[in-house]
Amino acid sequence: MFVLAAMAFVSVTEAWGQAEVKVMTLHDCMEYAVSNSTKMRIQQAAKGDAQIDRRDAALKLFTPQINAQTYAYYNFGRSIDPQTNTYFNTTSFHNNYSVSAGYDLFDGFKAVNNFKISRTGLQIADSQEKQVEADICLAVMEAYYNVVYYKRLADVYREQVATAEEALKKARRQEELGQKGHADVIEMEADLADRQYDLTNTYNMYCDQKMVLADLMFWPTDQELEIDTGMPAWRTDLTSASAVVDYALENNPGIQIASMQELNAKRELNTARWQTLPSVGVYAGWNTSYYTYQGSTTATFADQFRNNGGEYVEMSLSIPIWNRLGKNSTISRKKHALAKATAELDQTRRDVESEVRRAIQDRDGADVAYQQAQRKAEVQEEAYSLNQKKLEQGLISPLEFQTANNNYLKSKADEMNSLFKYLIKQAVVRYYSGVDYINQ
Repeated sequence: MFVLAAMAFVSVTEAWGQAEVKVMTLHDCMEYAVSNSTKMRIQQAAKGDAQIDRRDAALKLFTPQINAQTYAYYNFGRSIDPQTNTYFNTTSFHNNYSVSAGYDLFDGFKAVNNFKISRTGLQIADSQEKQVEADICLAVMEAYYNVVYYKRLADVYREQVATAEEALKKARRQEELGQKGHADVIEMEADLADRQYDLTNTYNMYCDQKMVLADLMFWPTDQELEIDTGMPAWRTDLTSASAVVDYALENNPGIQIASMQELNAKRELNTARWQTLPSVGVYAGWNTSYYTYQGSTTATFADQFRNNGGEYVEMSLSIPIWNRLGKNSTISRKKHALAKATAELDQTRRDVESEVRRAIQDRDGADVAYQQAQRKAEVQEEAYSLNQKKLEQGLISPLEFQTANNNYLKSKADEMNSLFKYLIKQAVVRYYSGVDYINQ
């Protein structure tokens, strides 16, 4: 029963592996995820808002505000005759047109600072977009390597199942010939069942991790995702920790965001302080009107439109005297916001520096661990081959061979796990060195 189940499982997976689908590399998966991620779309929308804020701030700083207005109304009650300036009770019609423009000559540098803040806000949006892209790529990389790990581990278990099936077949034949006892055959059947169970669990983990990867990529649910499961190349990086830390503290998107937020907090505090000074504005306008009332002869619309026109120029000075300490409260809040932004910048710098040093330490430790795991896997593979021959010659029991086999499987798993851990930590160090994940 176990033999048939394993054969069916192998045939199904082999047929599935031969389906004609595009094989996605790690770079392909990252590109697809970045192009289709909702997080990127959300961030791009936020960047669009930042661009609009910058445009609005520039227009407010460099251009005046212009308004045009018109209105018309009938008056059925008492009103004033525009010609005689006396009251009358005749129904009248009034129509007015006006154009006005205004510009703030001095508003406590509010428009200037808002323009600078909006420009920095656009830079923050760019850095946030890069940060979101990096987070997506790192998550895809981890999921990708998990898929490769379980796929290759399943391949190892599949080979073990095939070997155990051949050994069991041979043992049964030897039992028929009287060369082996029934207990040995039962032990080998139990060993085969264990390997089939491990294969099924490993394959289930492979499918689960592939689903995780597909979700991160926003891969279509009606299409099969096929990735390149070849073992990546291993190469050692010799990077100075101090050089990576120095670069990250200047160029990491998280630190740039926190630094620009602190800068904007300083500008907002300065703006709040300048608002305690008087503001100066200049305004100009033009207006005209047309009127008529029942029972009277008035000039034509064109004559009134021309003759009733008037212009004005106005300069205003607004001096803040008492607003219930509203501006003082605003200044206090902006001081607190600056203190918060400064603390967040210091914390971000500390977090990035710690993460870089930890990543370099983990990378170097994983490098050594992988070399040791690779050597252990080579030795265990050789020991496994020797024990397999001994089992065929009846020199060791199936139980002893199972122990050797388990050691071999563990060494292969440790080898792959240490390699993928090293590759991820290496990618993190390269990212902090200035190489984006998607370009590695």
